[in-house]
Amino acid sequence: MSIFKGAGVAIITPFHEDGSVDYESFARLIEFQIANGTDAIIVCGTTGEASTLSHEEHLDVVGFCIKQVAGRIPVVAGTGSNCTETAVYLSQEAEKLGADGVLLVSPYYNKATQNGLYTHFKTIADSIHIPVILYNIQGRTGVNIAPATIARLFHDVDNIVAVKEASGNISQVAHIAQLTDGQMDIYSGNDDQIVPILSLGGKGVISVLSNIAPKQTHDICQLYFDGKVEESAREQLRALPLVDALFCEVNPIPVKSAASYLGYGKNELRLPMTVMEEPNQERLKKAMIEYGIEGMA
Repeated sequence: MSIFKGAGVAIITPFHEDGSVDYESFARLIEFQIANGTDAIIVCGTTGEASTLSHEEHLDVVGFCIKQVAGRIPVVAGTGSNCTETAVYLSQEAEKLGADGVLLVSPYYNKATQNGLYTHFKTIADSIHIPVILYNIQGRTGVNIAPATIARLFHDVDNIVAVKEASGNISQVAHIAQLTDGQMDIYSGNDDQIVPILSLGGKGVISVLSNIAPKQTHDICQLYFDGKVEESAREQLRALPLVDALFCEVNPIPVKSAASYLGYGKNELRLPMTVMEEPNQERLKKAMIEYGIEGMA
């Protein structure tokens, strides 16, 4: 059973000017997502600036999101770390808070071997009972989880059920599907590759775009599932200029700006992330307008 099918939002964490979490804006953003068809919320991932949250803040944000969602759609908690012990702790606490699953990024900076990656993920998954989504993003972590390692984990560990694939390598996605007999749930980790990954049997996307265009991102997936492949592809291509603008600086810098334009918190990030450069802000605003996103402040 999949944790979710369709578009899951990799949701931002809004901050006040003093750096504290803006829970009022966070609650409104969660309601905006649910009202516009988002299929799941992935909280405290890369886009949620988890790396600059204290453990207490991290779990407070996860708990708040779970309570706000109140079972209406699945909530997946980002609980990965380059320290296995920390990831075990965060995962166990997220399970206690009621998370429907956890998202585990590959250990960054350490650059573990494939055997180290296998043991890391297995240790965390064995410590909890809820489903696990592996998160492969070599561009941010410095290490690729090889398809053979992903397949080994899927076959050996009952609650490792899915992978968020953000390598950008469609051939790798195909090999994961082949090595797991199409049984492992694969989610696109890139908003410009939703339809290609769905065509290989993918279950959806864990999306940055969904923060500001939840209905449109959901529809890309749903059109495909409904057999309207050409329409789905057309919507995928229509979104590309906005997706490009959302990644013209390091994520989540642009999407934080975009969310603030829509009134979901101030354009505040925690260092070392800094506010988007002015020319790129103008590019983003233009792309949002051309895409048809209204209500900008």
